Amino acid sequence: MAFNPKPDDDQVLVEKKSCARVIILNRTRQLNALSFYMVSRLLEIFLEDEGNPDIMLVIMKGNGRAFCAGGDVSAVVRDVKGGDWRLGAKFFENEFKLNYLMATYSKPQVSILNGIVMGGGAGASIHGRFRVATEKTVFAMPETELGLFPDVGSTYFLSRLPGFFGEYVGLTGARLDGAEMLTCGLATHFVPSSKLSLLEESLYKVESNDATTVSAIIDKYSEQPSLKENSVYHRMDAINRCFSRNTVEEILYYLEMEAMNNKADNWASTTIQTLKKASPTSLKVFLKLIRKARLQGIGQCLITDYRVVCHVLQGHYSKDFFEGCRAILMDKDRKPKWEPSRLELVNDRHVDCYFAKLDDEGWKDLELPERLNNLPPYVTSKL
Repeated sequence: MAFNPKPDDDQVLVEKKSCARVIILNRTRQLNALSFYMVSRLLEIFLEDEGNPDIMLVIMKGNGRAFCAGGDVSAVVRDVKGGDWRLGAKFFENEFKLNYLMATYSKPQVSILNGIVMGGGAGASIHGRFRVATEKTVFAMPETELGLFPDVGSTYFLSRLPGFFGEYVGLTGARLDGAEMLTCGLATHFVPSSKLSLLEESLYKVESNDATTVSAIIDKYSEQPSLKENSVYHRMDAINRCFSRNTVEEILYYLEMEAMNNKADNWASTTIQTLKKASPTSLKVFLKLIRKARLQGIGQCLITDYRVVCHVLQGHYSKDFFEGCRAILMDKDRKPKWEPSRLELVNDRHVDCYFAKLDDEGWKDLELPERLNNLPPYVTSKL
């Protein structure tokens, strides 16, 4: 169950190396997908360590071939189908509180992304001060394929990527490598995996929580990788032409124009097919979310995410999330039957419903953890 699992201390390994707290996600068979226990434990650790004068920085990494492949949404779906959508909401409530704490943390968090980092894994890392990518990193926000939406406050950091790259990444679930993450700003550093052990040993010796000091240490092991010849980042002009549009329908129209005008390049046609496979409701909800997020701080982004996800879990307007999980994660037939099935059937009024407060007894907006008054400037800028 997502809400009340049998605790498994081995899912999150916690170490203290001199002045550094080292947190290792250790659910390798599930690619370190975040269970309710893991989210709750991480929240507990971050809250405790912020007031601990012996801890100067936090290092997060994952065992196996993933940093973290996301939240364990299959468990959430099982809980909700058991009869109470609030069980699933509790998972997201704790996860979003953790995201907010990481985004506003007074001590540097160094996330080592040496493998898969998707969905909830992005929320547990990108909000932190330093994100170290490697040649093994694979990043994506694939939620629209599941009938969900890129949540965990991702609209905050996606909306601040160059141009309209965030819209492209969030709507399509496109996979990025470490070099692309560094170039667009999702990663702060690129360190070859062969140098990670040396980097970690150097970070253990840090006796200051000054971000400039920590950055200088990571810089010593960093490289500037070249983008691959076929990197989507080389298509920024086309991405901006298409994904700057006001509606998903317009985005598709301009992608079709790109496909017609450049038949030798299949990028536009492939992107069209990807969008047409995603949940129409998810696409429209996310586009509104990311456009609102351009003018919001991290806290408001997470509060909005929580409203939307509670509506998704209730399933009053659409059950696409449950259908997407069935088709992609459970039955694995990869043939979801979305309802509404087409973009034109999802009108603005339908989308607006997801942003309203829930009319459900006892429901409240997300209550964010109280923060300290002496936060660093790079933190207060997010608020």
